Amino acid sequence: MNLLSEITAIVQTAGPLLIDRFSADARPADADAILAAIHANDDAVLALIKEPLLAAVPGSGWVEDELEGGDLPPGEWWIVDPVEGNINHIHGMTDWSVTATLVRGNEPVLTVVHLPLTGDTYTALAGEGAFLNGRPLTVSAKTSLAAALVATGQAKPGESAETFQQIGRSMTAMLTSSLVVQASVPATLRLIQVAAGRMDAFWQYSDVRSGLLAGALLVREAGGTVTDLTGKSWTLTSPNFLAAAPTIHQAALDALTKCD
Repeated sequence: MNLLSEITAIVQTAGPLLIDRFSADARPADADAILAAIHANDDAVLALIKEPLLAAVPGSGWVEDELEGGDLPPGEWWIVDPVEGNINHIHGMTDWSVTATLVRGNEPVLTVVHLPLTGDTYTALAGEGAFLNGRPLTVSAKTSLAAALVATGQAKPGESAETFQQIGRSMTAMLTSSLVVQASVPATLRLIQVAAGRMDAFWQYSDVRSGLLAGALLVREAGGTVTDLTGKSWTLTSPNFLAAAPTIHQAALDALTKCD
């Protein structure tokens, strides 16, 4: 079994567990209940997949805080979100997944995004393409931002007032420049749509690694363009993020930079 197949199988083992823990009727009553449910989900999944992932890549490290940003030390590291979109899972909504991304030299080199409710699995290897259930993915061929479906969202609770203001200004700019704007979480579930060509662009004011790495690799490998909001290639130290079909990337960049 090759490494991608092995990692895919490990990530998919979390599917039945999360489906069993999922209820469409879930309605946590307050912030304490929300945090307790989120931590319980995370702990349950990590108990299942953490050790197998580490064993699959001997010597690899594990990033404990999924909300961290910035460069990693030398070597290979796992960036894992045990329930990407956990807030949706515990409120009975369907937009959630399990993600595992291997980072080498501060570049994502392998990723698996599994959606247990649909059974879909998105995978990518650096230099070898992006796939949905083994079928190649290709980004949108649209050439007009005016016809584009675009999306953004906050990276985590408690962002700064400045970040919230940037998000608001950017949404206004895109509402006047594109066809439809979505604002939702998690980022990964918007980025898989960009990689699949169903959506055309996603941007975010954030350096949170776990929500962006998997989607960044998928979009790049599907032929998309991934930069920061100055147009430079996106890295783990970039303060913001834009992934788009190459045919509308510059137009999206222009619209977003005018709002700052």
